[in-house]
Amino acid sequence: MDDFLKYLPPGERDKEWGIYLNVAGMTRIAPYTVYPSPDHPTGYHFNWVQGRVLKEYQINYITEGKGILESMGNHYPLRPGSILITRPGLWHRYKPLRQTGWKEQYIGFNGSIADQFFSHSFFLPNQPVINIGIREEILDTYLKIFDLVRDEKPGFQQIASGLVIKLMGYIFSFETQKEFTGKHIAAVIEEIRFKMREQVDQVLDMEKLAQDYHIGYSYFRKMFKSYTGVPPHQYHLELKIMRAKELLLSTEKSIKEISFELGFQSIHYFSRIFKGKTGVPPSSFRH
Repeated sequence: MDDFLKYLPPGERDKEWGIYLNVAGMTRIAPYTVYPSPDHPTGYHFNWVQGRVLKEYQINYITEGKGILESMGNHYPLRPGSILITRPGLWHRYKPLRQTGWKEQYIGFNGSIADQFFSHSFFLPNQPVINIGIREEILDTYLKIFDLVRDEKPGFQQIASGLVIKLMGYIFSFETQKEFTGKHIAAVIEEIRFKMREQVDQVLDMEKLAQDYHIGYSYFRKMFKSYTGVPPHQYHLELKIMRAKELLLSTEKSIKEISFELGFQSIHYFSRIFKGKTGVPPSSFRH
């Protein structure tokens, strides 16, 4: 794909959507070439001495060459597979190494939904570089955005905004998976999650489950929470509540029958847990 760059003036409808693109492009910088191009508009152009402050979020994906980023007083090496995240109002500067140049894909965007995503603890301001490697899914998402931007058909902003969210989801997913790549614990967690679903109507002893796989419970609990986002006991409880919702809506079984069917100690305990998870008691949920 040849170099590509397009600036997009978002309309009020696009801004009301909650996330919208301002710029998208791909650039290949040959070794010993001036960077960035002097053709950039004032709002985007910068030089290494002065750096710059943007009014938008940007996600850059380096797929060839090497470079360096400076942000918040720290220096970060950039290499193929580096994701570079810049935030509005934050001074920064970056460039490829003269002897290598680089190839970068980038998008710039704003919106209340973007603010919400970047307030997540995963996207920390002091961690502006995420090295996820060369991923076909990431590159394909950029290319799909470029196709939409190039044509600018009605509604393209709304479709492109969904791809931006998809891109952030991929980044989160690939980074989270790093901790489990090649580890036996990942297969163990998958097997135990399957057992939890198969035995959603039972009371499971999580410590014994870990023991059955010859794994210490503290380690298992820590890794399970890192893998799924919740501890094993809470994960099984969430499955029970999901099943309870299905039974409340699709059967005529009484709340007492459902509570005992799912292994709860009493109808009162079940009702308290259900309300704590959903905000309403089982009877109100059914009605």
